[in-house]
Amino acid sequence: MDGMGALVADGGVAFRVWAPHADAVHVVGDFNGWNDDATPMAAEGNGNWYAEVPGAHAGQGYKYLVTNGEARFFRVDPQVRQVTNSVGNGVIYDPNSFDWQGDSFAIEAHNELVIYELHVGSFTVNGEGVGTLESALSRLDHLQSLGINAFQLMPVAEFAGDRSWGYNPAHIYAVESSYGGPDAFKAFVREAHRRGMAVILDVVYNHFGPSDLDLWQFDGWSEDGKGGIYFYNDWRSETPWGDTRPDYGRGEVRQFIHDNALMWLREYHLDGLRYDMTPYIRSVHANGDDLPEGWSLLRWVNEAIRTELPGKILIAEDMHRDPRITQTDDDGAAFHAQWDSSFVHPVREAVITPNDNDRSMQEVMEAVTMRYNDDAFHRVIYTESHDEVSNGRGRVPYEIDEGDQTGWYAQKRSTVGAALVMTSPGIPMLFQGQEFLEGGWFRDDVPVDWHQNEEFHGVVRLYRDLIMLRRNAAGLTKGLTGHHTEMLHADEELNTLAFHRWAEGGARDSTVVVVNLSHEGVEGLPLRLPLVGTWRLRLNSDARIYSERFGDGAAFDLEAQEEAGFGIFAKVSIPPYSVLIYSLD
Repeated sequence: MDGMGALVADGGVAFRVWAPHADAVHVVGDFNGWNDDATPMAAEGNGNWYAEVPGAHAGQGYKYLVTNGEARFFRVDPQVRQVTNSVGNGVIYDPNSFDWQGDSFAIEAHNELVIYELHVGSFTVNGEGVGTLESALSRLDHLQSLGINAFQLMPVAEFAGDRSWGYNPAHIYAVESSYGGPDAFKAFVREAHRRGMAVILDVVYNHFGPSDLDLWQFDGWSEDGKGGIYFYNDWRSETPWGDTRPDYGRGEVRQFIHDNALMWLREYHLDGLRYDMTPYIRSVHANGDDLPEGWSLLRWVNEAIRTELPGKILIAEDMHRDPRITQTDDDGAAFHAQWDSSFVHPVREAVITPNDNDRSMQEVMEAVTMRYNDDAFHRVIYTESHDEVSNGRGRVPYEIDEGDQTGWYAQKRSTVGAALVMTSPGIPMLFQGQEFLEGGWFRDDVPVDWHQNEEFHGVVRLYRDLIMLRRNAAGLTKGLTGHHTEMLHADEELNTLAFHRWAEGGARDSTVVVVNLSHEGVEGLPLRLPLVGTWRLRLNSDARIYSERFGDGAAFDLEAQEEAGFGIFAKVSIPPYSVLIYSLD
């Protein structure tokens, strides 16, 4: 049989594993009473070992017994789909056994996506336990109502222990056992698809482990005390997470990563992948391109996905503002989008800065208008992600007012940040709980406080209204899905700015966003507008329906008229720390 790992067939299971330095390999498991010598594997002459085991079947445990000289040691299959735990046994799994019930979901166009980043282990937790994929299902209706149409799950590949962010993968082909394993993940994807929501998975290829890592010196060979056949065995092995960088120049390792990426998309019906910290794939110290084989690996895998599965989305966490990441020519890495540091850092700084005089509207303006390769949707924009709200930094409400994380300042300025995310060009992303003012900072052992979903239901409604406008759900704000952006106004003294978004332009397309990042309201502000006519107010973030703390400041439709020699203008009033969204009637 073709393929690697445990290959389920009628009447039995075939096994194939790469161990080029082994002198002998046996497969042992429930099917042979865990007898060390009962099932020898045959060398195929290319570093692979193969055996067929009649009567073996899905659900049985197994391992490989590798012999190298006088040494004998057990190893978990590198391509195992299921494990008992990160230091336990492999489990034979049939990837074709799950009932997808006709699932044929297709992700929406990139310009219509709103992503919600989710950590399974802390998203929905009862008592002292760890969140599971099954428990996460209970909140899908909430997120569907919110208007979310794509999840980005933090890594679910088997990691050491039961609690983790997931960026320490021990077995990259297996779904974390504490989350429920492979069928639980497939059920989550199926149910998300039924609600019109795509699922994007975070994958980690810049390092493996570093603990509970059976890949380490897998067949007994290594150099300089390094990791053996799956890893660099020289200076290139070094990463911030241990000396466990895969050898991107070795054909078998490249194929191992390539096949893993395709597995998630094929077998789990996933709609896309987000690659963790790609600078450490293309560079040893994330400061250049000194691993050209890493760059070529990214391009090779991404081109294969684009060719075979053209509807999927590929996202890079690169954060170096390199346009090549989303280019498809010979120099490009062929991603569709990248997390954008040029947005999150200035916008986050603008909303958490205490003193109005210290804000830079110029930096906010540049954050709004930034783009890569002249494509508005080559970037993912956000004010909160797992990285931005941990390791010494907190959720935005916490950073605004640590002593009153649900007070007026925290509510007003955090929602201004959210409005900028939803109205600026790019693919918007929220982090779990952001929609109801989740405070503190992200930890994998502290669950999301779902009581706040009820307590701050008005803020949740504001997020929902912003998302619906962003997705043009009512057919009134098509411009927020468009490629075009024009800055109309920016005032450093008043801390105000306004910009125009449009697709083709005109009625129910052209959309104008007015922002006030001052604690004082502004009345009668002369605002240049792109077209003559009535501009209907679609959202006032100061409306009291969103919070009893808000001022319900007066804001009205605008009548834009042309003044000879001056252009098209109207006068707008905007409450403190607020956003107004208009579109042409």
